[in-house]
Amino acid sequence: MSQPSRFRGLALLADFLVRYRIGLFVAGAVISAFAFIEATKLTLEQSIESLYALDDPHLVDYRQSKSLFGGDEFVIVVYEDPDLLSADGLARVRSFADELSQVPGVQTKSTQNLADVLTPANIPWLVRPLFQMRRDSLVELSRGILIGADRKTTGIVLRLFPEDKTSVSRDATIRGVRTIAEAHDPPAYIVGEPVLVHDMFQYVDQDGQRLFYASLVLLGLVIFLLFRSLRWVVLSIVLVAATVAWTKAILVLCGMRLSMVSSMLNSLVTIVGIATVMRLMVYYREQRATYEPLEAFHKTIVELSPAIFWTTVTAAAGFVSLLSSDITPVRSFGTMMTLGTMLVLLTGGMLLPAGVLYKPESSDIPTGTTERRLVGLLGGLTTWVEQRAVWVIGTVVVLSIASFFGLFRLRLDTDFTRNFRSSSPIVHALDFVETRLGGAGTWEVNFPAPAELTPEFLNKVRAFAARLRELEEARPNEPEPALTKVVAITDLLDLVPGSSDDTEGIRRKLELITAFQPEFEPSLYNAEAGRMRLVLRAKQREPSEVQLKLIETVGAWGREEFKDAKTTGLYVLLTFLIESLLRDQIISFFLTVAMVVVIMVLAYHNLRIALVSLVPNVFPILLVVGAMGWLGVPVNVGTAMIAAVSMGLTIDASIFYLYGYRKIRGEGRPLAEALRETHQGFGRALVFGTLALVVGFSVLALSRFIPLVYFGVLVSLAMLGGLIGNLLLLPLLLPLVDKDPQPPRPNPALSVSEK
Repeated sequence: MSQPSRFRGLALLADFLVRYRIGLFVAGAVISAFAFIEATKLTLEQSIESLYALDDPHLVDYRQSKSLFGGDEFVIVVYEDPDLLSADGLARVRSFADELSQVPGVQTKSTQNLADVLTPANIPWLVRPLFQMRRDSLVELSRGILIGADRKTTGIVLRLFPEDKTSVSRDATIRGVRTIAEAHDPPAYIVGEPVLVHDMFQYVDQDGQRLFYASLVLLGLVIFLLFRSLRWVVLSIVLVAATVAWTKAILVLCGMRLSMVSSMLNSLVTIVGIATVMRLMVYYREQRATYEPLEAFHKTIVELSPAIFWTTVTAAAGFVSLLSSDITPVRSFGTMMTLGTMLVLLTGGMLLPAGVLYKPESSDIPTGTTERRLVGLLGGLTTWVEQRAVWVIGTVVVLSIASFFGLFRLRLDTDFTRNFRSSSPIVHALDFVETRLGGAGTWEVNFPAPAELTPEFLNKVRAFAARLRELEEARPNEPEPALTKVVAITDLLDLVPGSSDDTEGIRRKLELITAFQPEFEPSLYNAEAGRMRLVLRAKQREPSEVQLKLIETVGAWGREEFKDAKTTGLYVLLTFLIESLLRDQIISFFLTVAMVVVIMVLAYHNLRIALVSLVPNVFPILLVVGAMGWLGVPVNVGTAMIAAVSMGLTIDASIFYLYGYRKIRGEGRPLAEALRETHQGFGRALVFGTLALVVGFSVLALSRFIPLVYFGVLVSLAMLGGLIGNLLLLPLLLPLVDKDPQPPRPNPALSVSEK
């Protein structure tokens, strides 16, 4: 009997995979060996600027400030010395600062320390007594930057070269500074936005690799416990590892780099790869109950490959939607994940046939007691759902409404330090510095300035700085905006003896300041560009609403005093980072939904089934995100991308379920029987696959980077929700769009005539 035409192409594919399985496996192994070598060359993009769209106003202002004032990539090294202000104490400060300044990547001439302010070595000896007379004023000027209020804590401020202007990596520079600081007696702490960004990327890179390996081992253990087959454990791990290596190798060859966003590459490829193997495993075993190994595998490929193809395509759709982003790393992540997802089909086709059919008599997967109980439970679930349809639908509606209103309670977590565990070194350092010295967050407000400074303009700057210092007096126990330091060009000008009543007097003072602090004027005033700034310090470890209000307040006051005043700096970029990511993800989510509908229509040629399949998949995502709002879980880097990514992953379960359902219905089975059989067969594969993936993703809870923890937990919840939605809601929704044909009604007239 000839096969239906729609199966002929699949039969040819199955014939090819079975016949040439050894050659395919050898080719796959050779390519994988090359890929593993190339994959080690993939590097991580560690720039916070890359996480913004090129035309984002915050990024535009930041880059303009860097070009005007040289950038504020400061690392602050802080320690305590009870004899800080003694001659020996200041000598120790200068010696320590000199040692730190020699670290490659540090701008040696820009290092600031208390000793150079109180006992400058670069000014004429006749002027030095004037500085000694104003020692207390200089100490006060340095308070919150180079000396704490306790007059025992000191900070050494190091300015780093921009990454594109030095051959030394930022990682090497910060590790060098940290090594010297830890060896100091007493040990010193290092903070600053560059340190925050560096540690974030380090955690993402290191944890991503460690957790990937840990999750592979854990997933292998789960598969072994479920199926008691070492063969399928090895096949699963080999498929995932090969796919990840192929993906990374292609990225290297294309000149692409990983970013913070794409740190989840390994984990997400694991989802797609393991899910594919588990579905193949369950279906192949069912065929082995009737057919010999070769025929069983051939039949599995013919009958299951359409479902595997469409589930892979829909998973990729969630990542393709990220290409709409204006943020380069997000687009790169979308490209990487689309590539990795589709490569599962290629690596699976090359490696699995030989792996499954090697010594086929030992490739069977026994059925355990627990699995038989699960089959019985799933079979009875359809009846249970049908009997409680009103209750199930009512519960879904109530939870959906509650979740919808929870969306309006979501808040962005702009406190960047909350991305780290409280036990991490950077958090300990911030606690010490912000308790003993002052704020570790450096930013600015810049505004137009004349090409030649005048007394009138400086009076205006002086008044604006005084107004901002009112924010330094905010009560610390209340959620009010607070600055810990305001630095204006007038601060040091007013300490230098001489008149500032004319431009010439101002210029003489600036020349004297330049003699011992050459970085002071250019870091605050660019005469050629006609721009000036006040440098501000604020605490990093403040609630999100406090940071946002502070930036808004300073910006509003600046615009009141000066036309076109702007607030910017790494502190500002970190504060608005989540807002930047979230904006793109809302668009991506709706694009994902639209693409999924199109793919479902292409797969099943039925718009009603496509729309029905959205319900059990949108519902868990709405539930998870809405619950975040009600429970006060903030939106961070990890949760910002959860909706678009989860939608592409959870829809897989629906496609696989619907494939089984339509296959059984195509055999002429009644609707109720088809639902029951689908639950017992395909539903079992969904349960096993989801269980394994949730267990694998639980490893992310061990990450030192909190967004990865959130991502792992929330993706797991979304996948569990998708499983429950498909098993509970599809049996209620499918009868609405796929009814059994009604038997013809008897003709009354015919009945009478027959009588």
